[in-house]
Amino acid sequence: MPEYLLKIRRYDPTSGHAAYWDEHAVELSGSNSVLDAILKVRDEVDGSVGIRCSCQQAICGSCGVRMNGKPGLACNTHLQEAADRRHDGDGDARPVIEVEPMGNMPVIRDLIVDMDAVHWKKIQRVTPYLINQEPIPEREYIVPHDAMVDVTQTMACIQCGACVSDCLSMEIDPGFIGPAALSKAYRFVGDPRDADHFERLKDLSEDPHGLYDCTHCFNCIDACPKGVAPMSQIMRLRRKAGTDEEITDRNNGNRHEEAFSTLVQDYGLLNEAELLPRSWGGNSWFGKFHPDAGRVLLKSLPAIIPAVLRGKVSPKIAMFGHKLAPDDLQAVKKIFTKVEGRDQRIELNLYVSGNDSDDDPTPVAVGAAAGEDGAPADKSPTFPGPGEASESASSESESA
Repeated sequence: MPEYLLKIRRYDPTSGHAAYWDEHAVELSGSNSVLDAILKVRDEVDGSVGIRCSCQQAICGSCGVRMNGKPGLACNTHLQEAADRRHDGDGDARPVIEVEPMGNMPVIRDLIVDMDAVHWKKIQRVTPYLINQEPIPEREYIVPHDAMVDVTQTMACIQCGACVSDCLSMEIDPGFIGPAALSKAYRFVGDPRDADHFERLKDLSEDPHGLYDCTHCFNCIDACPKGVAPMSQIMRLRRKAGTDEEITDRNNGNRHEEAFSTLVQDYGLLNEAELLPRSWGGNSWFGKFHPDAGRVLLKSLPAIIPAVLRGKVSPKIAMFGHKLAPDDLQAVKKIFTKVEGRDQRIELNLYVSGNDSDDDPTPVAVGAAAGEDGAPADKSPTFPGPGEASESASSESESA
């Protein structure tokens, strides 16, 4: 039986003492879970170790912790899997597993964090319930199959808080609504039974800590144990707000994204010097002459001048942008022409729809035309079962 060195981060705010590492040697199989090791220590060595746990089946989301720096469910992470994340060995021949509480939330004791103070407060912020359309039908709402499949991915969330723990935006701006809550928001924005789609999107767009506060770091996608891909849901909210509802927000988020896309289409690469004035002054070369763009440029000088003096920014590139070979630029333009020339926007969710009775056995991806070649295999609207994980991961990467 292998022996693991389990290092638990211990902290009791009421004690007045600083946090410390509590080390224990644990003999368990590598296929045992990290939670098994923690409970073994609590049962046999120190009953004061604080951790939440309930189902031990990766459903309740209670046992979210960080294991060797990565958040996840302790009951769903094998000891050897967690040990493999650590490469230095800490000078010990035994595999080392450091377990600490999740980030971006106050610690109540040891591995227990205050979910009410952050996670559930953010969930309440997005109005996490359906607002009925009027008139209410006598029996039930009839919802298209594809419409419900579209929100199934967000419904898979178990509210474990792993994405919140690793969100870099929340680390810098604690006011950010966060990946879990915004994923929850898409669950209702994407539901045709909800009556307040526009109001929800307008509210989240106008909030300075809302849709456009996400920095696209992908940490929440990597952290989520259920494949919800919160960042992807945030991007879908943005497309619905900006492209579908044409909401021009006071945070300038939609104009910024439009300017970004146009510059890549025109230059093949991002022209950073044009991005800021176009975002504030208008999506054209003349945007820099708009008074709003001038004010923002003046505010940016204290950061721009030192960057130029230290050689971090090339004045030539800043003035004229990067140059691509004509053939390469034309190839980029062809991509934009093909994507924007489609009659219907294609968004591949983690789950896809299809019926056993279809004459064509090829399933239909959410948002794609029926019978389109290359659509991924049909999946159950639950967490991937045996043999489905790799295929689901492929579908998720396509959606990103």
